[in-house]
Amino acid sequence: MLTLPSAWNLVISTLVFFIAARYLHRYLEVQGIPKGMTRGLLVFSLAYLLSWGSGEMVDWTQEKIEGPQPQAAKTSDDLSQLLKALGQAQSSAELKGPGSN
Repeated sequence: MLTLPSAWNLVISTLVFFIAARYLHRYLEVQGIPKGMTRGLLVFSLAYLLSWGSGEMVDWTQEKIEGPQPQAAKTSDDLSQLLKALGQAQSSAELKGPGSN
């Protein structure tokens, strides 16, 4: 299930992204690869993958230290409650009729 990242995940993955992008940019410059969109996309993609991996490691480490976090209410329960509320609002609007304000 999709969960929001922790604050540590955001901080560390952001730092890793910028450090990796800078290192990869310098490395490719030394190798003589010309600047361009392909090189920029390569740097971005590799830095993104490293950043994502570091964020996952942070979340994994935090879960091992603190234990699994309790899940919020199931989405299907929330959706069914929302649909019931909308159905009640719609049925009351139909009872009033189109001419009444």
